[in-house]
Amino acid sequence: MIHAAFALLAQAPQQPRGISGMAFMIQIVAIIAIFYFILIRPQRKEQQRHREMVQSLKKGDEVVTNGGIIGTIVRAEEDRLVLRTGGEKGSGQESRVTVERARVARRIGGDEEV
Repeated sequence: MIHAAFALLAQAPQQPRGISGMAFMIQIVAIIAIFYFILIRPQRKEQQRHREMVQSLKKGDEVVTNGGIIGTIVRAEEDRLVLRTGGEKGSGQESRVTVERARVARRIGGDEEV
């Protein structure tokens, strides 16, 4: 009995069984797919939605910029917007601000609050 125990101890240790290379690759692909569907895809959809909203802005729309300025578009150019901010139209307290289209965070008012 003791000889059998020594014989077992004298044998070369076996390599631990891990997952095969193919199973490892499947796990990596699954993790990448999860990241894509949870993080990357929704972010791209949001960017596309924002691009479409910015391109559809027109004179008279009320918007909020990324800096928090609220104003009404009085002139829309290809890459810039002129906003009327401050007091009511004709009150003498209003001011005009030029901003890049891409810096508009959202449109407010009406049925299209985004």
